[in-house]
Amino acid sequence: MRFRPCIDIHNGKVKQIVGGSLRDEGDQARENFVSGKDAAFYAGLYRDAGLKGGHVILLNSADSPYYSATREQALAALAAYPGGLQLGGGVRPENAEEYLNAGASHVIVTSYVFQNGRLSWENLEKMEQAAGREHLVLDLSCRKKEGEYYIVTDRWQKFTDVPVTLETMKELGRHCDEFLVHAVDVEGKASGIEAELAERLSEYRDRPVTYAGGVGNMEDVRLLETAGKRRLDVTVGSALDLFGGSIPFALMKQIGREE
Repeated sequence: MRFRPCIDIHNGKVKQIVGGSLRDEGDQARENFVSGKDAAFYAGLYRDAGLKGGHVILLNSADSPYYSATREQALAALAAYPGGLQLGGGVRPENAEEYLNAGASHVIVTSYVFQNGRLSWENLEKMEQAAGREHLVLDLSCRKKEGEYYIVTDRWQKFTDVPVTLETMKELGRHCDEFLVHAVDVEGKASGIEAELAERLSEYRDRPVTYAGGVGNMEDVRLLETAGKRRLDVTVGSALDLFGGSIPFALMKQIGREE
């Protein structure tokens, strides 16, 4: 297990939000923490700590009046830590190369590939060609419905008909370098991890998988380590002391360099 840091940007500011509360209408979200520091500050912190593979996420849609400010923050983070961060949020074939040239090690994609509730193999092929498989992370962030985890898109607001299963991951893993999976129902709540989801994700062994959502304390980190059979990396947001939580960044960065 490795710690993967994060920089979530909403309305031009670094924030930690409750994932399931995000709404495009009015650019609303229930906030856990709003930082007075910019995204480049956090990128520099992760760079100096030697942490790689963290992600920068743009949480505004491209037609939001805040999108320009959010994007500017994201680009500043990439410039502060070239090659050390992945970028997601509105990534498409037309802008993937731009973000990679700006310093992203990988681009993270959900909505473009899972459109209208379905997996678009045509769009996945376009993304793979634009970014290169070795620079592509597929975001399989999901919510539970009728006892099954389904991938959600459009800033976690829309369900697809694609379940998160071993078969799905094996199929998609041939077209990407990593997976990022937010457990959206517990994202930003620091109320405990989705152990069932972690166990399911641990069945897949072909590519790195980063789990995010619900970590509230170090006990949750260790529970994830057990449920994920040490095969999953972890992101900690709201519970980290950098974002107003109680888990020391100094402790997590040691986990980030364990393996």
